[in-house]
Amino acid sequence: MSDQTRLSISGMNCAGCVSSVERALNGVAGVSTASVNFAEHTAVAEGNASVQLLIDAVRAAGYDAAELVSAADESEKELAESAHYRSLLKKAAFAGVVGFPQFVFGMAGLLPTFETGSGRLFWLAIGLLTFVVLAYSGGHYFSGAWKSARNRNTNMDTLIALGTGTAWVYSMVIVANPGLVPSMAQHAYFEAAAIIIALINLGSALELRARSKTSEAIKRLIGLQPKTARVVRNGIEEDIAIEEVGLDETLRVRPGERLAVDGVIIEGSSSINESMLTGEPTPVHKRAGDDVVAGTINKTGSFLFQAKRIGRDTALAQIIEMVRAAQASKPAIGRMVDKVAAVFVPGVLVITVITFFAWLNFGSGEQVTSFAIVTAMTVLIIACPCALGLATPISIMAGVGKAAEFGTLIRNGDALQQAGKLDTIILDKTGTVTEGRPSVTSVLALDAWTDAQLLQWAASAEKGSEHPLAEAIVTAANEQQLDFLQVTNFSAIAGHGVAAVIEGRSVLLGNRRLMSDRDVDISALEATVQELTSLAQTPMFMAVDEKAVGVISVSDAIKADSVEAIRRMHEIGLKVVLLTGDNHVTANAVAKQVGIDEVIAEVLPQEKADKVAAMQARGEVVGMVGDGINDAPALARADVGFAIGTGTDVAIESADITLMRGSLLGVVDAIAISKATVRNIKQNLFGAFIYNSLGIPIAAGVLYPFIGLLLNPMIAGAAMAMSSVTVVTNANRLRFFKPTGS
Repeated sequence: MSDQTRLSISGMNCAGCVSSVERALNGVAGVSTASVNFAEHTAVAEGNASVQLLIDAVRAAGYDAAELVSAADESEKELAESAHYRSLLKKAAFAGVVGFPQFVFGMAGLLPTFETGSGRLFWLAIGLLTFVVLAYSGGHYFSGAWKSARNRNTNMDTLIALGTGTAWVYSMVIVANPGLVPSMAQHAYFEAAAIIIALINLGSALELRARSKTSEAIKRLIGLQPKTARVVRNGIEEDIAIEEVGLDETLRVRPGERLAVDGVIIEGSSSINESMLTGEPTPVHKRAGDDVVAGTINKTGSFLFQAKRIGRDTALAQIIEMVRAAQASKPAIGRMVDKVAAVFVPGVLVITVITFFAWLNFGSGEQVTSFAIVTAMTVLIIACPCALGLATPISIMAGVGKAAEFGTLIRNGDALQQAGKLDTIILDKTGTVTEGRPSVTSVLALDAWTDAQLLQWAASAEKGSEHPLAEAIVTAANEQQLDFLQVTNFSAIAGHGVAAVIEGRSVLLGNRRLMSDRDVDISALEATVQELTSLAQTPMFMAVDEKAVGVISVSDAIKADSVEAIRRMHEIGLKVVLLTGDNHVTANAVAKQVGIDEVIAEVLPQEKADKVAAMQARGEVVGMVGDGINDAPALARADVGFAIGTGTDVAIESADITLMRGSLLGVVDAIAISKATVRNIKQNLFGAFIYNSLGIPIAAGVLYPFIGLLLNPMIAGAAMAMSSVTVVTNANRLRFFKPTGS
């Protein structure tokens, strides 16, 4: 059996690091697949390799790793990131204190020249102080570059270390022997090295802070898990740590408390807020025998429930894992970017060398050597692919988290990307468009009978039956708080209905065939029955002493928001198809009521996937929505499968997206979030590519022959740092996105 190991990765600074870590993990024996989330600095490895082997492989690649298992591990990771954030700010401040005064005094012409002994001593002191900056504030870049080189890799650290290191070495050479270059080229770049380090550290700190906001959806989900639970042991109630709760233990929940584990109510009743699970704010009434879920909030009464799923098996724990897995996954566009990023840094190094020698060979004037150094250093600094590496994963994290807020669980990045491309949506009928359970929709009494009396007698007659239609009538009577009458001589007539005696009178309740067999005249009800049948309702006739007294219609009621959901599907350009095993009359009646475009009825379960494939063969991008075991093959075959969360586990496992609130509005929300997320990714990638496409040539000096412009390395450092912050900030806009109508 394949296991999944989640690791926290430290030391990653750019998209190049992602490919290095993934290559290291995939190289471990027993690993089937490994994926790194640069935005969250985590990795997920699937297979049967030991955790220690995985950690050793990451360390051998020049990074560090630790396993993430419990909430405590997550908390420790968060604390470590908080400490890293403060450390980056301190390093940025120190580098800034050293670099900015040099820059200001230099611009004002107040710094000494290299021509005097005292001037050279001054610059030597500045050089040594800048070395301290490189060691303290930039040490992690140099060590990262060294580890990368040792593993025959290149990354962002390589570029920063080469750029700032070259600036410092060149400056120290000039201080030691200014005569090596013409007087116009005798310039020290200590302030550039220090300020670049300051700006990059500041940018990394701001990026880290912004990234933490992107993962707030997961933090909120984790925060829903209470730390303790109140169990009843030997008749005594006591509070214990949640890890100590065992299966089948009895737990007490008081008003206002969160449920600690999943279970079944065994005593008492209450209203429970399940919005964390479904996205619906209205509390749901629960009584003995009903399922309850960890993380939901008990609103009113106190009750006892029996633990049925604990630890990682609770619905909340599985939701957290599903959201995490989706946030860590990569859509096709993300995998393409990773391939580009893997060769980006080596490409930049080649461009840097070309730039340096182009200036030496084709430049003119006394400053040509200085220009060669400056342009090469600027290319190295401006080309760091941080923004490129963040563009996709940071948006995926935000989009998946936003979907979870609306009760929509997205299994992987491909589903998130593909959902926005759908042009056809196929809906199962029962449990998807409809409630999935029969209910009484109308009661019509004749002559001296009232509707309430008719329902009371029908429910009394049906109370002994196990038929789903009988259950619907009994439920309706209970909802109206009607008393049940004494029944004798009850008998079920297979395929027809039931017969009984109530208050000494003969009662028949059933279909048209039963009435015909017993010579009961139902002509007074014909017009009503035809109308009910056209609305996909099943009429049940009742006769007392062989005289028709009324009709009760039962149907699988259409969900309250199905019409609205299908209207919104049409608004976004989707063709809506009903695919059902039910008969044509019922299917068409349902389709007419909700506004569905096309009906495919009387389809066997094994044929549903074939119908999906046929539409795909016509070039349609197909989404399938279902809730039953018979929908599983079609859900798996569709371009995007949506499972109604109230359905079967098989359907949910076969789908790409799970709608926890059981509403078709979730499909529209998921598509809207998909489009917003993909649009956000494209904005990020456009910004990152444009930044590098324009920045590298300008840094190399292509504008100098025309307008005399050379980009200052410090401006390059600021631009590089801010590009990452811009990408993360843009992705965080998704946190405020609301699907239309939600």
